[in-house]
Amino acid sequence: MARPPFQRLSTAAGLLLTAVVAAPLLTWSQTWVSDPLRLSVGTGGEGGVYHAYGSGLARIATARPDTEITALTTAASVENNRRVASGSLDAAFTLADVAALAVAGDPPFGEPLPITAIARLYDNHTHLVVRADSPYEEVADLAGATVSVGARGSGTEMMADRLLDLAGLRPEPAGSAGPLREGGTVRLRLGIGASARALENGEVDAFFWSGGLPTQAVADLAERTPVRLLDLAGHVPALVAGYGEYFSERPVPAGTYPGVPSVRTVGVPSLLVADASMPDDSAEDLTRLLFEWRDQLARIHPVALHLDTRSAIATLPIPLHPGAAAYYREVKYAYDGPVGGGTADALRPAGGSSRRSRAARPAAGTGAPPGVPAA
Repeated sequence: MARPPFQRLSTAAGLLLTAVVAAPLLTWSQTWVSDPLRLSVGTGGEGGVYHAYGSGLARIATARPDTEITALTTAASVENNRRVASGSLDAAFTLADVAALAVAGDPPFGEPLPITAIARLYDNHTHLVVRADSPYEEVADLAGATVSVGARGSGTEMMADRLLDLAGLRPEPAGSAGPLREGGTVRLRLGIGASARALENGEVDAFFWSGGLPTQAVADLAERTPVRLLDLAGHVPALVAGYGEYFSERPVPAGTYPGVPSVRTVGVPSLLVADASMPDDSAEDLTRLLFEWRDQLARIHPVALHLDTRSAIATLPIPLHPGAAAYYREVKYAYDGPVGGGTADALRPAGGSSRRSRAARPAAGTGAPPGVPAA
């Protein structure tokens, strides 16, 4: 039986009213539903700080139902930049000087890579570790020695080769003997754990390592075997002249490692980087998580305490990812002048990127520095 006209009108009005009421509710609910953040992060060798930092990120992420971070063990800087650019890693840890070579397309990279920065994290310290009773006092003394220069494809290997070359020590093939060894070194490519074991077992005379303080593998070695670090500060001017303004003189205080006296060494900033094609919201969320989880990460390794919004943007010549820059703007750390080596231009919105964060939450535990007005 056909409905009377007034009944059809009432039904239509009811449906319209339901749609009007429901639409805002649906829109409101969608603004709070975010896609899961799933990222792979390249770290470094076990026993090193990159490995501890990345593994810590992955471990803490398990407490968040919307976040999954997978930490992958790698040779570190050189490999990490290549894999980020190829898409086999979403993000990775790297030394700043290696990332600069990747962006420029200079050797060992064959072409410019689309590397962008999430944050400057802390300064790595170059270690040159020898047994305490060895005769070595400086790099040049290693003529004729067998030296581990770090894993193949690592920033440690690059730094070690530079320092040995500056000291005039040409590489000799493993197995060389006699006069050939007098002017060079036998260079073995071992990761940090294997390097420490090799020095303890007398298989190498020294090993290089570039990492944060303290590095667990070096601390464990010092507990078992008396060791020293060689002072490398005198090489900083030559490194700056030859390779750029990434290097500084940094202390390794006494007590950093059991029984090891203080020395001065070479410092290089460490960065977390991502490919330029990473979605802006993913990069912004990753940046936010670094700061929100900073105190928890510091309980895993104290270098996390060096993360600071004022220095995190100092990544030039590696550009900040637009998503990372959006985070720094959100927490009001956009300055009108230089900030720790970065610039306010890095924090201004890139053309066409007006996307808002999926979860606009303030950073935990980060107060505005002096001179910056509150939001």
